[in-house]
Amino acid sequence: MPDDTTEPHGPLQGVKVVACSTAQAGTVPYMLMADLGAEVIKIEAPDGGDNSRGSTVLPGLPSTYFETNNRGVKSLTLNLKTQDGREILRKLVAQADIFGQNFRPGAAEKNGFGYDELRKVNPKLVYVSVSGYGPKGPHAALPGTDSMAQALGGIAQAYSTPGQNLRTGIVSVADETCAILAFGGALAALTHARTTGIGQKVDCSLLGGQIRLMGWTLTTAMWRNRDPVTGQARITGTQERPGLSASFNDRDGKPLVFQLSGARKWREAMEALGFYQSLEGAGFGDLGVIISSDDKRTTLLRMLDELFATGPREDWVDRLRAADIVAAPINTLLEAADDPDVLANGYVTEVDYPDYGKTLKVHGSPWHFSETPAHIGVAPKLAADNAEILGRLGYTATQIEDLRERKII
Repeated sequence: MPDDTTEPHGPLQGVKVVACSTAQAGTVPYMLMADLGAEVIKIEAPDGGDNSRGSTVLPGLPSTYFETNNRGVKSLTLNLKTQDGREILRKLVAQADIFGQNFRPGAAEKNGFGYDELRKVNPKLVYVSVSGYGPKGPHAALPGTDSMAQALGGIAQAYSTPGQNLRTGIVSVADETCAILAFGGALAALTHARTTGIGQKVDCSLLGGQIRLMGWTLTTAMWRNRDPVTGQARITGTQERPGLSASFNDRDGKPLVFQLSGARKWREAMEALGFYQSLEGAGFGDLGVIISSDDKRTTLLRMLDELFATGPREDWVDRLRAADIVAAPINTLLEAADDPDVLANGYVTEVDYPDYGKTLKVHGSPWHFSETPAHIGVAPKLAADNAEILGRLGYTATQIEDLRERKII
């Protein structure tokens, strides 16, 4: 389990963040910053806070959604519809390095904390805005969700099966991708602000993140003006230098994948598996023959289906890895959480939840810093940090109680 010390930690020590953000894409960038030592003040409505506090609450446990997306941050309740609430926000922004929001486009401006308003308070401010579609375009004013961005961004095709309808997935890849890009964009802008003294607005969107996630496969599709072949295998390259990434089931129905490029690697892989003689006899000693022939591609995949179904997955993966071929079992989510490499690297770790009397598995950090390690915290109770934060701004206990009675906090 990670050390629960409250001492400063992480490479972002000293960075101050104020986030008027909810949901996932709007909160994960700042949760990651908190992991790395930034002080993140999450602004929540006094009457219930972030709605996601009630999302996916399992019996006897906190919300998996809220905990995953808000660990390590501080909670300050503010009624931003009031002048006093907005004034407190401006005081926080004056001291902040980064401000984040993911309101529906136009809402922040309408309520007095758009970029043009807050840059007057703090010219060095990095202002991060997360939206569904991006700041321009015919649908810029519409709200967005993870499913919307998956639907528009092409990832449904990436995992599709020929002959079946395209479907979005159950993991929030659009939210997470956008969040990671917002994290990087904010820190890039912060570097510029600290060098020049000039802040700026950083716009990120769910849709933009999905387009970036499609990588070189999208470039190839655009240059060819043709959608890629999908399904069981990814066929790449040329007849002279073919590439293959393909999935198969073993004799017990357990799936695995391997990936290789080049004629030499193809032969080495098939020899390691004991398949080469059969494949060469059928005309597949050279993988390049499938590049321009759909029929040959289909025939080869069916042969490999039959061959892999003769043995256990563990043996196939071991043989391929011994031959220096990239191969892996295809994990379910629970299998991934228990994968030996995942655990060895701390990508999944454990955190104590004394309020619930449990130690629970959570995401670890995807980064390993040799000098300034990350620290995995827990999400705050609503308004847990009101007194501390307002006290630092100069409010007395009497004034804080008055703000509470007037429902400003």
